[in-house]
Amino acid sequence: MRYLLLIILLSLTLTACGKPATTPARTASDYLTEGEAMFDKGLYEDAIANWEKVRESYYSPELNIIAELKIAEAYYLGEKYPEAAAAYEDFLKQHPNHDRVPDAMYQLGLAYYKQILPPDRDQTATHNAMVTFQDLLKRFPGTREGEEIKVLINHCQDSLAAHEVVVGRFYLKTDRFDAAINRLEGVFKTYPNYYKRDEAWYYLGQAYVGKGEKAKAVKAFNTLIEDFASSPYINKAQKALKKYY
Repeated sequence: MRYLLLIILLSLTLTACGKPATTPARTASDYLTEGEAMFDKGLYEDAIANWEKVRESYYSPELNIIAELKIAEAYYLGEKYPEAAAAYEDFLKQHPNHDRVPDAMYQLGLAYYKQILPPDRDQTATHNAMVTFQDLLKRFPGTREGEEIKVLINHCQDSLAAHEVVVGRFYLKTDRFDAAINRLEGVFKTYPNYYKRDEAWYYLGQAYVGKGEKAKAVKAFNTLIEDFASSPYINKAQKALKKYY
């Protein structure tokens, strides 16, 4: 009996030794910490993968919020601006009253701003950036990035105005003078501080020439000559006045 008991105990010991050690389940905090480590190394995709697991765990609403903002930031720093914009947009929809809303709006505006294309291309990102920044200043006028945001808004407006000039020039080249005039006059109404207004005045004058409206053409050319003394379009405007009038 004694030998039998020893055999049973030995058998149980060997069985216990043969079982693999159980790995503790990883927590949301573990994934958050590992994501931080990857983020600090510039491994943004790996960081995002960890923070997505934080969100999937539903462990803590506050940890989820941290993960959401970290994911958006990682996309931005990884230069994946459309994904960053989508992440910040989702955060603002899900947490419209959170304390981090001003920061998220600022970063959303920057994510749009980074997607701005040249004036002859689609300006949807430019418009989205401008509207986001304007809304931020309206809702949070005391934001610490206020002065920078105003500069960025001006850049957006200049890009949108330049796009209108490009479209106006296209209409001018295709002899669609009314359409050209509408676009170019719209520049002065909508973007009165556009930094290349001299160019817009010149092409507006050309559009009026094409339409046969002498008085308006002369006014446009003279405005260019009088208000923009160093403009490269002055000689062209003077030649147009001599040629047509």
